[in-house]
Amino acid sequence: MRVVIWHGYLLSGTGSNEYTRALARTMAGRGHEVVVLSQDPDPAAYDLGGARALRPPLPGRLPVFVLDRYPGAESALLPEMPRAEVEAFVAAQAAAIRELGPTDLLVANHALLGGPVGRASGMPYVVKVHGSELEFAIRGDPELCRWARQSLDPALGVLVGSAHIGRVVTELVGLGPERMTVITPGVDVDHMAPIPRDRALAGLLAEARADPPGGGERDPDPGNAGRLAAFLADPARPTVAYVGKLSEEKGVHLLLDALADLDAPAGLDARAVVVGFGPARAQLEEQAARLGVDALFTGPLQHRHLRHLWPLADVSVVPSVFPEAFGMVAAEAASTGCPPLVARHSGLAEVAAGLEGFLPAHLHLLTFTRGDSADLRRALGGILGLGAADRAALSAGVRAAVESLWSWQGVADRILEVGRTGPHAPAAPISPRPRRPGGPARPRRRAGR
Repeated sequence: MRVVIWHGYLLSGTGSNEYTRALARTMAGRGHEVVVLSQDPDPAAYDLGGARALRPPLPGRLPVFVLDRYPGAESALLPEMPRAEVEAFVAAQAAAIRELGPTDLLVANHALLGGPVGRASGMPYVVKVHGSELEFAIRGDPELCRWARQSLDPALGVLVGSAHIGRVVTELVGLGPERMTVITPGVDVDHMAPIPRDRALAGLLAEARADPPGGGERDPDPGNAGRLAAFLADPARPTVAYVGKLSEEKGVHLLLDALADLDAPAGLDARAVVVGFGPARAQLEEQAARLGVDALFTGPLQHRHLRHLWPLADVSVVPSVFPEAFGMVAAEAASTGCPPLVARHSGLAEVAAGLEGFLPAHLHLLTFTRGDSADLRRALGGILGLGAADRAALSAGVRAAVESLWSWQGVADRILEVGRTGPHAPAAPISPRPRRPGGPARPRRRAGR
């Protein structure tokens, strides 16, 4: 098939960006002709498996859900932009798609503005809803809710990463569950695989030494190789990992609070590796120092680093207080054999439920109450305090779950199947919770997509 993937943002750094890159690589690797349209200034820097990558020109500002920096583009909040300016953006993107010629399937990311771009292109299209557009732009804005619905109705199918996201789509725009197909994001189970500790540490340090000089917000910190070597030198010391955006809604402050008091009740001298970029980094570093938490902040790392970092960690915590579409970072950690510990809500709870289906009952230890640092502390103590046999069983169980449930090959094939035959029955019930049109007011927008 000839497939075009439209994504209005970059190709690394956030969930939808990573999703786009992995999907392109997988589809191209399975023999399809794939073209990716994004706003990444250097798509050649990524392994897209042979897919072509283009950057369509912008007629003006780049519409975003939350403000961030985009090289070569001025961004503006979608709900605050004049409709004429947004429609000019949509028209330009649709024209770029049509210039590519006939396409068997267009995969358009985000209900807005992927839905309008898909509709305007005139090509057969499916829309992948990621969640950020729902909570940061569409929620609380009746006009955007109507536009999203008008753009989703003509699509061959609407793809949602979890039953939670399907319910939110129904709540906000009124689209029925029968129009949606739950297809979770995928994991590269060959790349993200268990590795013995000595090889993992050597691999992590080698990747850090290979980092190009940068120093920007989206670059790994300079000197990471030496810092990581010293920080992870003691193999007997428990290691907690966090990978994600450093912003208030991601809940990293809760993890630091939990670690500050972990030693006394659990008898554990845990250290934390905090991976990511975002507006809260300085505040979080100050919090860790004030609380006496032994934490190493690395800046953002790529999958080539993470495939070695996670096997060195005893647990990877996802403490988000904000609804998550799926929780890809938890599934990727699990693929390496590192058990994830997630806040019990939205798509994160669905990931935990999938993993725990492969574990004995006494190892159902993978969730804690959202926003509750005391419960996070309790859950951390439960995992870090396991004996060697239970730790091995937990690691093997979460790895087996990912292999069975979430391979990228299956994800790509299911998306193409929806494009050929239309929406399928969702894998999990999507039962809407009625709310007023548009839902409650959207949350305050912060830097970072």
